[in-house]
Amino acid sequence: MGGPLEEPLNAPTSRNPLLTGDALQALQTDLDAAGRAAREAVGDDDRRHFARVSLLGRLCTLLGWATSFVAPNPISVALLSMGRFLRWTTVAHHTSHGGYRQFREGRPHLDPKQFGEGRRRFIDWLDWLEPASWKYEHDRLHHYKLNEAGDPDLVEANLSWLRESSIPMPLRYLLVAIGASIWRWGYYAPNALRYLDAHRGGRGPVQGPFPFREWLPHRPAFWRFVFTCLLPYGLINFVLLPLVFLPLGAWAMASAAINSLLAEWLVNLHSFLVIVPNHAGRDLWRFEHSTTGRGDFYQRQILGSANYRTGGDLNDLMHGWLNYQIEHHAWPDLSLLAYRKLQPQMKAICEKHGLPYVQDSVWLRLWRCVSVMVGTESMRVAHAPDPAAPPR
Repeated sequence: MGGPLEEPLNAPTSRNPLLTGDALQALQTDLDAAGRAAREAVGDDDRRHFARVSLLGRLCTLLGWATSFVAPNPISVALLSMGRFLRWTTVAHHTSHGGYRQFREGRPHLDPKQFGEGRRRFIDWLDWLEPASWKYEHDRLHHYKLNEAGDPDLVEANLSWLRESSIPMPLRYLLVAIGASIWRWGYYAPNALRYLDAHRGGRGPVQGPFPFREWLPHRPAFWRFVFTCLLPYGLINFVLLPLVFLPLGAWAMASAAINSLLAEWLVNLHSFLVIVPNHAGRDLWRFEHSTTGRGDFYQRQILGSANYRTGGDLNDLMHGWLNYQIEHHAWPDLSLLAYRKLQPQMKAICEKHGLPYVQDSVWLRLWRCVSVMVGTESMRVAHAPDPAAPPR
């Protein structure tokens, strides 16, 4: 098969990395077997572990609010931020993918079809994102069109306006920093909503950078965004919950509101750090054609994803379990613990089949992602295999 690809990283297009023929079938066979064994091994230990992670997030939120009225302080900010972070990256993320659906009987919070739907949004996962739009944009489009033109989260395409602009480079970095500070409500929530609305309206797939001019106040889409995303989350977290402390005085109420706002700024930065760099960098690939089958699906999840440092409860929690991105994209419907167990096996399978297994610190991945955003670096491009070429 040959060893992992060793290409110069300064060129956006390198030789085609895609396996074909028997080599691709062999990769599929190995990954099918690994995924099947992992699913069969998921049991009550996985469910209990998930419950502990979920409880930890709830406790962070509770303690954050319980201490927020004293004064603006970093402890409350960190706790509130961590509670919101874990609720999205671990609980909502893996529940919506069906990682715990085998335990859903009598537990609607583990059923991907019921999680966050209707009134359960206020119980399971109240965030800027509407759960239904997240499930469509992320679970269906991003995962199954990874780094294609139809991927709503393809960083290089979404930031083409910045990459190709004449904006001075220092200002480009500043714009990225500002975007990271507001990206959950400034990008993710409205972008997911527009993809779902286009799907429901039969308008076909939407592509390209976010069309800000179509979301001005005189447009219906803007008001759907306000009432669906901004008001439920904003009113509860920045108005109603701080008002609970009004009997303790105006200072207590104002302190709680300030801590909540600072926590929102922090969780934007934290989630940006661990989510956005997963699929962007000069050493990762984007694809000019659609997936051709399960084997091809597997290999492009590997070629288009990067892991961070893995292992250890605290490390995995701080990464929101997004440090197992290669494993998660190959098998989206597994439990948190399953990814930790599968990681060494996936790395070995990649080495066996000559595919690169990209794993770096989250800080290096952030730098590589930002470099793509501002246009100093570009991703590699994989073209459709030539049918006349010998199988690799």
